[in-house]
Amino acid sequence: MAAFLWSVYDRHLLHPEENAELDEVRIARLVERLEAHLDGLRVAREAGLRIAKERYDEFPEQGELFVLRMLSAAEPPRILDLDLDKVRTYLLSAPRP
Repeated sequence: MAAFLWSVYDRHLLHPEENAELDEVRIARLVERLEAHLDGLRVAREAGLRIAKERYDEFPEQGELFVLRMLSAAEPPRILDLDLDKVRTYLLSAPRP
């Protein structure tokens, strides 16, 4: 779910005209849900990281890679603090399994 939520969030930021229903309130809720899913995976520790790796191995897409990277960071930033240009560059340039 975290990978999907990231994909929806990032797509909306790149193409806001595609879904006018995603107003500021809905985007804030989406970000809260994304943060909550990432927090849940972090709380699960090794099991959460294993699940993220398995999902990425099965579906090597940008959303799954985003989740894996966020779980691998020693001090992950909050979603709203991300440098989106750097995140997108990383997601596009990372080698696929």
